[in-house]
Amino acid sequence: MNTEAQEWYEFNEETIQALTDDGTDISQPHLIEHHFASQDFDLLEKAAVDAFKGEFEVTDAEELILDDGGTVFCFDAVVEKKLDLKEFNKDIDKLLAIAAKHKVHYDGWGTYYVGDDAINDEDVFDDEDDFIDDDFKSNGSRD
Repeated sequence: MNTEAQEWYEFNEETIQALTDDGTDISQPHLIEHHFASQDFDLLEKAAVDAFKGEFEVTDAEELILDDGGTVFCFDAVVEKKLDLKEFNKDIDKLLAIAAKHKVHYDGWGTYYVGDDAINDEDVFDDEDDFIDDDFKSNGSRD
């Protein structure tokens, strides 16, 4: 096993444990977004095709301008599954192989908390992206 894969396995274990400790509902599937990036759009596009063939949904590529003025392209490979460490490690192996094959950067994964107190459609963001909880009154008190 290579060092990069081992580091991601450790990340998977730590992150799943942190989500579990925070109370996410591990009996429910979670939407997992694996992030890829490259300065070469054509290479990134080939990686996206392989991720799709690997049974991941693939988002449209986005172009981001970096602080130094450079450009990077990115996409997410998305899958919905339960927080099972063995399955996550299998996905890491598959996605790292895709990244290596196409010489793009695998930039980790993220998910959303799942549970009764998770942010949902009733919670909104105002025009300045400040979080507003509908249950929180303007005077600072809850119902």
